[in-house]
Amino acid sequence: MEITQEELKAQLMQHSEEFRHMVEQHADLKKRVHELEAKAHPSEDEQLEEARLKKLKLQIKDQITDYLNRHRPEPVV
Repeated sequence: MEITQEELKAQLMQHSEEFRHMVEQHADLKKRVHELEAKAHPSEDEQLEEARLKKLKLQIKDQITDYLNRHRPEPVV
């Protein structure tokens, strides 16, 4: 039986400090981006911060995806 994406994430959250740190960092960035997006009239600095954080959030998401792909068990044939 093949492990699902969610099962793999749950296992890695329990056993990998590196993975857990990436997921937590991504969640923190997501929260901050939402805070900035919710502002009716963000300052120029806030707009720049939002753009920078969105790029960083995407980079971390890519790292998480790469980590998941590297740790996915090979299917049994």
